[in-house]
Amino acid sequence: MSFAEYGGPEVLRLVDVEEPHAGPGQVRIAVRAAGVNPVDWRIREGQMQRFHPIELPSGVGQDAAGVVDEVGEGVEGIAVGDHVFGGGVHTYAEFAVLSAWARVPEGLTFQEAAGYPSVMETALRVIREVGVEAGQTLLVSGAAGGVGSAVLQVARDCGIAVIGTASAANQDYLRGLGALATTYGEGWVDRVRQLGRVDAALDLAGSGVIRELVELTGDAGKVISIADPSAPESGARFSNTAGSMSEALAETVRLISRGGLHIPIEKSYPLADAAAAHIDSQAGHTRGRRVLVV
Repeated sequence: MSFAEYGGPEVLRLVDVEEPHAGPGQVRIAVRAAGVNPVDWRIREGQMQRFHPIELPSGVGQDAAGVVDEVGEGVEGIAVGDHVFGGGVHTYAEFAVLSAWARVPEGLTFQEAAGYPSVMETALRVIREVGVEAGQTLLVSGAAGGVGSAVLQVARDCGIAVIGTASAANQDYLRGLGALATTYGEGWVDRVRQLGRVDAALDLAGSGVIRELVELTGDAGKVISIADPSAPESGARFSNTAGSMSEALAETVRLISRGGLHIPIEKSYPLADAAAAHIDSQAGHTRGRRVLVV
């Protein structure tokens, strides 16, 4: 899957390109499933040019799960035929090169595994960056999506209380992940206050709530957005620099093996329907993850 110009989902094209090959410290996989992340369509629209400039035409995607079919120089502990999931580039494809990977945990399908890499890296990063600690309360705006689902479960494992906002249809889902839940929309700030004090806040949806999050925390330095580049205008931070994917994958495997992490698949799409996956992702209200099946 590729795009030759910035624009809407119609710019995506399924094209034939030369197969990539694993370089030193990399593996190539025959992709079985690729994760769909909001950053994918933000890059396609050109929103991320000043943060992550790319050359056009460009492939799409950064998360995948599949079967190792090529091992780069210096790679140890993994062999052709192993089932792995991880992060790389241009993963909406039949073959993709991964720069970080882990074995697919027992019992997980390729589709499920492809939904974890970026959301777990992001969740671990923003919880660390926002400086919330055990015994404190974290407010998560847009809590039902992939990153939100991960944040709620990582926070629970760390002893951090969470208040999450989501649509009315996702209230029970948030409560099932251990959060206090309320809807967004008119009066949401008051509803959050009724649920308790807020020590730190995350904006995961980019829905224009930064000022309200600063008001609720009383400290702009305790507010981070992953979806609103204008957050610094209100004194908050915009987090877009990825941390260690290898560490995130290791933590993912640890939590899954303990039964402490599960992110559901909202919907799977054939690779050729990547545009439809982007349209649905951009519409929001996702519960968990969307993935492409190759």
